[in-house]
Amino acid sequence: MTPTSTDVNLRDLRHKHPNDIAETITELNVKERILAFLLLPGDMKADVFTYFNHTVQEEILKELGSTETANMLENMAPDDRTEIFENFPDLLIKESINLLSAEEKSIALNLLGYPEKSIARLMTPYYIQAKKGWTIKQALNNIKRYGKKAETLNHIYVVDKENKLVDDIRIGKLLMAEEDQTMSSLMDYEFVSLTTTMNREEAIEQFNKYDRAVMPVVSESGVLVGIVTFDDIFDEIERRDTEDIQKFGGLEALELSYTETPLLTLVRKRASVLMILFLGEMLTASAMGFFEEEIAQAVVLALFIPLIISSGGNSGSQAATLIVRAMAIKELDLRDWWYVMRKEVFSGVLLGLILGTVGFLRILLWQQAGFYDYGAHAYLIGLTVGFSLIGIVLWGTLSGSMIPFLLQKLRLDPATSSAPFVATLVDVTGLIIYFSIAATILKGTLL
Repeated sequence: MTPTSTDVNLRDLRHKHPNDIAETITELNVKERILAFLLLPGDMKADVFTYFNHTVQEEILKELGSTETANMLENMAPDDRTEIFENFPDLLIKESINLLSAEEKSIALNLLGYPEKSIARLMTPYYIQAKKGWTIKQALNNIKRYGKKAETLNHIYVVDKENKLVDDIRIGKLLMAEEDQTMSSLMDYEFVSLTTTMNREEAIEQFNKYDRAVMPVVSESGVLVGIVTFDDIFDEIERRDTEDIQKFGGLEALELSYTETPLLTLVRKRASVLMILFLGEMLTASAMGFFEEEIAQAVVLALFIPLIISSGGNSGSQAATLIVRAMAIKELDLRDWWYVMRKEVFSGVLLGLILGTVGFLRILLWQQAGFYDYGAHAYLIGLTVGFSLIGIVLWGTLSGSMIPFLLQKLRLDPATSSAPFVATLVDVTGLIIYFSIAATILKGTLL
């Protein structure tokens, strides 16, 4: 039963996390949703609004009056506001920005002016800075004056006369110092920063490399312009990983979440890749047609086709998954292709021997137990299946591990070497390997 506004005790909700409040309000119908949101305290609206999905955000903004919208956007963190604007229609962005005060409007336009995938789009201009000649007392007074609006107080950023970043000092170090000491006495001039034009992928690497909760953002000339916190980077990591998983699953990445994506868009994203895979699998039929005579002479070979091609596809998908993930976390790069190839050759042979031995023994045991009669040449059929599995698993492992390197060399996303693509490739080539080995081993007997 759908909850109504009377079911939602807003007084109790106010003591919950903004995300929990947003989830509760989202479950209401449209009219009750707007009413429940309007009944929230003014300072809470901005926090709750950022946790709604894009559809609900747009719906609420269209229903709110200009004054209410202006107050909410004014109280919103600049990085959250920029992320919201990125997903809105141009007309709604223009209308919303025009409601802001001159200062906030300038900040919003500045952030939206950076390249779409740059780290600057995620930064906030609210942080605490100090001059190197200041005393500790002056720095602490500055914190008391501007700290309430700052995104975080983990670090104090020290700048020179031109506002260029020269150091960052942990707040704990500042609190332990004497009030008459100068900021320069605490400085070691060792800091890490991001540049405004750096793409978000590189920024994620920097956060991981230096294990930081917050990092300053500077212009190309070194001027401090903002900071980026880990919660913003975490959201970006989640989006990136979601996109990679979708690509690896054999579909185009979705711009919106699954629940927000229209049906026709979802079908279009999936159909394009399915058509390519379907055309690729048609080559499997062509390969079987080429070996039609061999199949006619030894129909028993057809029994093991699903076993053979699935083993190759599975081994290839495993290898592709391992390599793509290792590339994503920078464990591997292009220079490591030879190391990976050598390792995967041994892996492929060992895995193939394991599956080949199982396949060989299965055929002999079924023959001996009377579960199936493979004829007088069951031993040779077992060898055919065993050696085919070794060759196909080795080929699948090599294909799955090398295709990501090839795509990266061509400046394409390695995630597009998805499991379905690798499986399709190995299906076609696996049949050729299987029947070629069968023609060699069974020549003069069944063939």
